[in-house]
Amino acid sequence: QVQLVESGGGLAQAGGSLRLSCAASGSIFSINSMGWYRQAPGKQRELVASITSRGSPNYADSVKGRFTISRDNAKNTVYLQMNSLKPEDTAVYYCNAGIIIRFYSLPQDYWGQGTQVTVSS
Repeated sequence: QVQLVESGGGLAQAGGSLRLSCAASGSIFSINSMGWYRQAPGKQRELVASITSRGSPNYADSVKGRFTISRDNAKNTVYLQMNSLKPEDTAVYYCNAGIIIRFYSLPQDYWGQGTQVTVSS
């Protein structure tokens, strides 16, 4: 079974930095787009950043210029470097990936378990 395991969440002060990692493992033929979503209490889950298999990124306006998404295809891993953190960034962050598990199969969405990011003022 495919699993997405996240790491790197924790506590940070405003203006600080955190680096999130998400490693996919299991039966994987290839991975299409990967992304990070976040959900704060009482709010809808929102896309933070995504990256195509070729490395083209997309960012939410709220994090543009502060966060950087990247991936290592050899390690089936996506990263989110978060700089200049703000209290508004506090949320549970979820890794997402479109994964093809066998040749000629269609991609399916997989989700990580979520990792808490808390930014103090």
